[in-house]
Amino acid sequence: MAGNDCRLYLITPPYIDFSAFPAAMAQALDAGDVAAVQLRLKDVDDETVRRAIDLLRPIVQSRDVAFLINDRPDLAVEHGCDGAHVGQTDMHATDARKLLGKLTMGVTCHASRDLAMQAGEDGADYVAFGAFFPTDTKEGTADAEPEILQWWSELMELPVVAIGGINAGNCAQLVKAGANFLAVVGAVWGHPDGAAAGVRAMNLAIGQA
Repeated sequence: MAGNDCRLYLITPPYIDFSAFPAAMAQALDAGDVAAVQLRLKDVDDETVRRAIDLLRPIVQSRDVAFLINDRPDLAVEHGCDGAHVGQTDMHATDARKLLGKLTMGVTCHASRDLAMQAGEDGADYVAFGAFFPTDTKEGTADAEPEILQWWSELMELPVVAIGGINAGNCAQLVKAGANFLAVVGAVWGHPDGAAAGVRAMNLAIGQA
């Protein structure tokens, strides 16, 4: 797969500074191509998630970027988001599909071909494999191999997202293996020169892969 067939998928950091993060999000999205943003806030109350949606959704959608919510299809529908992403321990994909209607649904499949096939049957719009590399944002080990991306992309038309410790220095093998999207957190939000520089670095690496 050519590098320009793969796009960046931004995931928000685990904790958000509401006073500063909206501006950082705008700068990141204005720095280069981003396909989607997923709001992923763990261990916070619904009011905090709603506040984050209200602050970030207009910034994201006004730039023709999809705005998805992690774990909460109900809030995605309620607040005019473009879809939701569910994990294996969240709401079951079939229930999420019913709630979301025609909105986008992504499903975490770890490193399991069986889970990915099931997600497709359950109505997923994309499947996500990972972690491919060690990551600070999620517990667990890096147990996914690039081969699973190649297997899926050759077998299925459903888009595939790679996630887990991905950065500009290690992403080429995932692009070459067939990833349609690279989901990143630290590579952008933790970039030493700021989020905009992180987006530019990732898109350059994708293009060169």
